[in-house]
Amino acid sequence: MGHVLYAATGEDVVRLHESGGSWTADRSLRGNGAQCLAVDPRRAEVVYAGLRRGGVHRSEDEGRTWVDCGLPGPAVFSVAVSAADGAVYAGTEPSALYRSDDDGGSWVELEGLLELPSRPTWSFPPRPWTSHVRWIAPSPHDADLLLAGIELGGLMRSRDRGETWQDHRPGAQRDVHSLAWHPRVAGRAYEAGGGGAAWSDDGGDTWRPADEGRDRHYTWSVAVDLEDPDVWYVSASTGPFAAHRGHDPQARIYRWKGDRWLSLTGGLPEPLPAMPYALVATDGRLFAGLANGELWESRDRGESWSRCEIVGAAPDSLVALAFAG
Repeated sequence: MGHVLYAATGEDVVRLHESGGSWTADRSLRGNGAQCLAVDPRRAEVVYAGLRRGGVHRSEDEGRTWVDCGLPGPAVFSVAVSAADGAVYAGTEPSALYRSDDDGGSWVELEGLLELPSRPTWSFPPRPWTSHVRWIAPSPHDADLLLAGIELGGLMRSRDRGETWQDHRPGAQRDVHSLAWHPRVAGRAYEAGGGGAAWSDDGGDTWRPADEGRDRHYTWSVAVDLEDPDVWYVSASTGPFAAHRGHDPQARIYRWKGDRWLSLTGGLPEPLPAMPYALVATDGRLFAGLANGELWESRDRGESWSRCEIVGAAPDSLVALAFAG
């Protein structure tokens, strides 16, 4: 059985199945505004899709068929499954956060997030009258520990599964784009944000900037090496207009090792044709999904890259990736 990747295109979900050196693509949830994805860490065949027009859908057969999970908030921007206890989380626009303890069968709104003192300042620049929960990161080591990123508002932390919250954490970027935990080292967390990158070694309580060696500070996606917590990756551009609106994203992919970033260019087009919206690190492999639907892979921590051959209903755009093993 080959590996499976899921891609959210902004409109539908593309299931990518690896076989014989290429990836076969099949589409589903067409026209629903697929924005984000999460694979259940306990059951690789179970995947959740967050839709900007339709809430959360769940598949139990690797994305072939889907059921509506009945989330009260329709415009979903983030979804996550806790490896510690299996809880499913979904974040929406306007900013709200929900948790399900029965695989998306029912939901409770975590209203404590909206009681934070900083809430009146939350505002998403392209739509300044609103904001959204851009990323949710449940700790894989502690079922009670949860991070949530507001675009744009801050990086928030909960110690009780989202019932109550600490406001924006010291040292973190307020314009949160993506978050990650190290799967094997408790307490290590990582952020890519609009003004740079940051990391934490105390469970997300305090953060340290990580910007040395990188000449682009609008960071978007983050991924971490499964073996070494000191090796992690970000994609970055010169700013939001270049990243999201232009034909030249002025983007690069970087690897952190030691005390600085190294630009990874071996085998990648120069300049990149589209923003790397998604980075996924697996055992011995690093995938980069570009906004134009291209999928690239490295097997040597980003030193060299090759473009993945996709046959079938290949994506022509991409906003998120998830790996199912």
